[in-house]
Amino acid sequence: MSLYDIPLRTLSGEPTTLAEYKDKAVLVVNVASKCGLTPQYEGLERLQKTYGDRGFTVLGVPCNQFGGQEPGTAEEIGTFCSATYGVTFPLLEKTDVNGDGRHPLYAELTRVADAGGEAGDVQWNFEKFLVAPGGEVTRFRPRTEPEAAELVAAVEAALPA
Repeated sequence: MSLYDIPLRTLSGEPTTLAEYKDKAVLVVNVASKCGLTPQYEGLERLQKTYGDRGFTVLGVPCNQFGGQEPGTAEEIGTFCSATYGVTFPLLEKTDVNGDGRHPLYAELTRVADAGGEAGDVQWNFEKFLVAPGGEVTRFRPRTEPEAAELVAAVEAALPA
């Protein structure tokens, strides 16, 4: 199964897939509302505003697997993201990214190694996977800020022509 065919659900419960973004660069990020890295939402939203009209989107994936830092309901998560950080990018439903219940999307994404050559489990909230048009994936660990030079360069290189 292609990365683009894996069934997903939006935060509001609607079925979707990455096929909607097949011709775009997509930054898939597991997010949490009560994490020390939560302020990364600001940089993610700035990326969305900077590159959104050029074939790019951030795709937030709430996850409660790291210290219970995303305990809210879908409505609470949506309200927090929009009210606190002005998030305009799409969010998926709360998802497991590691373990036996790992979502098939993350089963595929975690096969990709980071810059240090390490694949495997997501380390923490705000791990980032940049999916270029055509499906090539680049992985960035949680402490890589959304506007870090290497991430911005990768986004710019992945933008559709």
